[in-house]
Amino acid sequence: MPRRLFARTLLATTLLAGMPLCAQEHDDAWASIARLQQRMDDGALDSHALTQQFLDRIHRIDQNGPALHAVLETNPDALKIAAALDAKRSKAHGPLYGIPVLLKDNIDTGDRESTTAGSLALQAAPAPHDATVAAKLRAAGAVILGKANLSEWANFRSSHASSGWSAVGGQTRNPYALDRNPCGSSAGSAAAVAAGLATAAVGTETDGSIICPAAMNGLVGIKPTLGLVSRAGIVPISHNQDTAGPIARSVADAAALLGAIAGSDPRDPATAEADRHATDYTKFLDPDGLKGKRIGVVRELAGNEPNADRVLDAAIATMKAQGAIVVDPVKLPHLRELGDAEMTVMLYDFKHDIDAYLATRTGLAVHTLADLIAFDKAHAAEEMPWFGQELFEQAQAKGPLSDAAYREALAKAKRLSGPEGIDAALKAQHLDALLAPSWGPAFVTDPVLGDHIVSGDPTIGGVSQPAAVAGYPSITVPAGWAHGLPVGIVLFGAKWSEPALIGIAYGFEQHTHAWQPPKFLDTVGGKPVAPGR
Repeated sequence: MPRRLFARTLLATTLLAGMPLCAQEHDDAWASIARLQQRMDDGALDSHALTQQFLDRIHRIDQNGPALHAVLETNPDALKIAAALDAKRSKAHGPLYGIPVLLKDNIDTGDRESTTAGSLALQAAPAPHDATVAAKLRAAGAVILGKANLSEWANFRSSHASSGWSAVGGQTRNPYALDRNPCGSSAGSAAAVAAGLATAAVGTETDGSIICPAAMNGLVGIKPTLGLVSRAGIVPISHNQDTAGPIARSVADAAALLGAIAGSDPRDPATAEADRHATDYTKFLDPDGLKGKRIGVVRELAGNEPNADRVLDAAIATMKAQGAIVVDPVKLPHLRELGDAEMTVMLYDFKHDIDAYLATRTGLAVHTLADLIAFDKAHAAEEMPWFGQELFEQAQAKGPLSDAAYREALAKAKRLSGPEGIDAALKAQHLDALLAPSWGPAFVTDPVLGDHIVSGDPTIGGVSQPAAVAGYPSITVPAGWAHGLPVGIVLFGAKWSEPALIGIAYGFEQHTHAWQPPKFLDTVGGKPVAPGR
């Protein structure tokens, strides 16, 4: 698979393959943003050295050894950017200053990196401008380290796809067990952070694509309120559900990253209210964040996977012990009525939104969804070796956004998921948040049959669906383990309730400390795969 990974000097060229990384590199790979900032302020580390360490780890772990295929491309200017930041560093700086961050490869960068959405169709020329998210990260002093692999077209090409697979980057592997799936579509973003290839990453979600990969890779992921983070310059699926958000190893790191990318943007009308809500989310990192909070358990979203249920029950016990008031169960209305309306909206939106996005790209041979369908057929051996493009074709068959069928489906989806769904459940029991298990431990990757996510009742779309359809925030946090695989819990709530969710998640995290680094096992209960040279 093509990877424009630039040449660089390795710090560990004298080490034999399979030997451990140097102790300090290992420590920095797992260090929090706050710890890295302290080391840089103390003069024990600088951004250039930190960036080099991550580039070396990408070479040894992602390209070689475990070969995660999590990073499509590293930024050829990353070391130069880091050195320039070091030269200007002062004690007065934001939390992301000098911190290397990966971007999912559906986020435009107006530099020498590609933005492909995992498709060979977008490889011909880079994007002409930064996405607003990328521009905000640069303004905050972050080092854009590179682009992360993803489920091609953010998992919206076929309903039989293998999450984490793209024609550009191949199949992303889960670093906890390499034959397991990282979940999608922000698969590379999550696998890379879990593997210590970057301090944090930005993913995107339409429905589940931050929450699921974060959970299955033992991480924290925040799916923000629709309109808190600009989508300008991000390859779209649906302007009614798309959002970018942070993926990190801790609630504190995710909160710092969210604060850097949130805010209003004239390029995205949906963010008109964002500046009234965007803030420094680290203010809400309260170790007693569970005390007095009313949390409702949506049992209809449980019962599908015994490991997830066991972890959920243990999490509830922890919450109660820390002073939370847990209402169990809570009825979330209309769970079984969202799926058809959601899919109708996404199919209409994708046809409209992808054409609008392609109009912003220059130097490409594809300009419309119809062009993409034709491209995939012409390059079927590379683009469709395992699964097809029936979602592309269904979207292409839809009419304009003025169609009555679209307007009715959109109104139904928003009403049933928001005012008559999440809002109604919160109000009925005076709740601060709703709670559900994640999907459970990672499933085995299967390119032939696609994802094997345990879905339980087929009329319920999954734990991410209510918040995704409503455009409300959700957060996943590591909560436990099953056979050496991480399992998380999901919290979601009302529009703009990120502060409350972050406070609850942080309070839970500080009394569980469930995160553990991966061992890069070849399979569950198997042997670790040594890093490459």
